[in-house]
Amino acid sequence: MKEAIRSNRFEPGYHAGEVEIARQLGMSRTPVHQAMARLQEEGLVRIQPKRGILICGLSPAELADAYEIVVALEGAAAERLAGQPVETRQATADKLAALTDRMEAALQDDDLTGWAAADEEFHETLVVGCGNTRLRRMAGTIEDQLHRARMFTLKLRPLPVDSAGQHRAIVDALRGGDAAAAREAAAAHRRAACAAILPLVRRLGLSRL
Repeated sequence: MKEAIRSNRFEPGYHAGEVEIARQLGMSRTPVHQAMARLQEEGLVRIQPKRGILICGLSPAELADAYEIVVALEGAAAERLAGQPVETRQATADKLAALTDRMEAALQDDDLTGWAAADEEFHETLVVGCGNTRLRRMAGTIEDQLHRARMFTLKLRPLPVDSAGQHRAIVDALRGGDAAAAREAAAAHRRAACAAILPLVRRLGLSRL
């Protein structure tokens, strides 16, 4: 159900009952019903008693708010990760560097879907690596909300050629154990993403993503 929302199979504003949603997903109503409370808590749906389920989207203002939160969370994650023992942070830095290589290779092959998958895994690895479970959970919820906007606009904006360099700045700071530099590099990267996406959303007149 969550993946159907993230992929825009169920677009923002879509409204249906649990039975219809279950039919479209090819499953019984029970798992759909069980998922709804959690998805509502995560801001992805709104349960409307006796009316069904509404798929929620982000307004441009809410998108800006979500990016402000993810800037803070990933900055904190990078700072925390940079302060971990050398072997721990180096192992995570190696994973992040490999994912950045995958991103660059995907761009060279004009594979934006592959680029996006490696990029998303980079950010998940960064957050998981910091070792803070609550931060990871919060960042995951925000990322689910941002995912649709990122994917919807991916082919409408210039190629993200600067992203790999921004990722490498994060990796370099982690390798050096420079917590302040890691925090700023991670935060600056997400601010740059917001600066690329938000004006486009507004220019296209998109009210919900």
